[in-house]
Amino acid sequence: MLQGPETKPKKKPRNFIFRLLGPGLVTGGADDDPSGIATYSQAGAQFGYGLLWTVFLTTPFMIAIQLVSAQIGRVTGKGLAANVSLFAPRWLVTFLVSLLVVANVFNIAADIGAMGEALSLVIGGLTHEHALIFATGSVLLQVFVPYRRYAPVLKFLTLTLFVYVATALTVKIPWSAALLAAIWPTPTFNSDYFMMVVAVLGTTISPYLFFWQASQEVEEMKGKRRRPLKELPRGGFPEIDRIAVDTTVGMVFSNAIAFSIILTTAAVLNAGGVTNIQSAAQAAEALRPLAGELTFLLFALGIIGTGLLAIPVLAGSAAYGVAEAFGWPATLEAKAPDAVGFYGIIAAATIIGFGLGFTSIDPIKMLILSAVINGIVAVPIMAVMMLVVSNVTVMGRFKAKPWLVGFGWGGTALMALAVIALIWSSLS
Repeated sequence: MLQGPETKPKKKPRNFIFRLLGPGLVTGGADDDPSGIATYSQAGAQFGYGLLWTVFLTTPFMIAIQLVSAQIGRVTGKGLAANVSLFAPRWLVTFLVSLLVVANVFNIAADIGAMGEALSLVIGGLTHEHALIFATGSVLLQVFVPYRRYAPVLKFLTLTLFVYVATALTVKIPWSAALLAAIWPTPTFNSDYFMMVVAVLGTTISPYLFFWQASQEVEEMKGKRRRPLKELPRGGFPEIDRIAVDTTVGMVFSNAIAFSIILTTAAVLNAGGVTNIQSAAQAAEALRPLAGELTFLLFALGIIGTGLLAIPVLAGSAAYGVAEAFGWPATLEAKAPDAVGFYGIIAAATIIGFGLGFTSIDPIKMLILSAVINGIVAVPIMAVMMLVVSNVTVMGRFKAKPWLVGFGWGGTALMALAVIALIWSSLS
């Protein structure tokens, strides 16, 4: 029997999968920013394959905590700071958001500087002028381009990260030794090792990612004129499934890129005797004589591409946190006069970050300090997030499932142990 028009199954568009992915994919891509690239490069250069295990360890916990943040945003229709304020005193929320802003500004400074250096290495010219172009362009796009038009651009920029997979394929890697170190690590018990472990964890599981993804779910909801899930009398679980797919793909993608970077720098830089990396651009430059022009070019272009993705996420997450903490309008869809405070934070964070590039502060110290601050700040924020997502009053029938609660608290404990280990090793 022929089906009538009304009974024919709808054909999925060719780009259905790409449309399905959104905040989770962008968040995962932004995690591998130039600062992250520098941290992963230093991990590979200093310890060889010895820290590959951290990628496998963090992946399930990263997926879980990002699922928590995304669900909080989509279910409540509010960003993370607004929900955290329900369980924490105002002074604590303000303090944590302030630390988030400080860490993000250091990250932005390192990212803009690395992008400027990378472009100078590729085409020549002055580093600061290139950095100014990147900083200015980032602010203007966020302020004057509505979210519904800017979001697809950010999603497209995640594709640039595939250059690091390509980079790993251009160098000779002793796979048996690398995989053995990743699966059966032999840790070194000293402060340098613990500092780098915390830096990798702080880069991988970062507070700015929590704030960003929760707020992007709110932006997506408002852009499609949908209500928070908790306000729906029934249904809504397909949205939870969509979030699960989006977040899982995004975090696995993010960690695959991190694995590729550590693998490449371990195989080339550590094996070649280069064990100290000051920035992502320096890692690219160090690869040139040891691995050739193609490897260098791919690595350098990746720094620029991921920086264009990460700077808006860093500045935007700081703005979301501050605006929500003080009750200001917080949306990239608003026009500048209607959200002065929100866009002011975006501009200020980017401008200050650009300005730090003219100081004598050691770039690698900014990177490590930022990652360590992220690791310390992440613990209380993750703990409060778990209280929020487990609360039936806040989440209604979308209260987190036991497995998600378990992995979420596991990730919180992991970050706490890493920070304690760092402090203990430094004092001893």
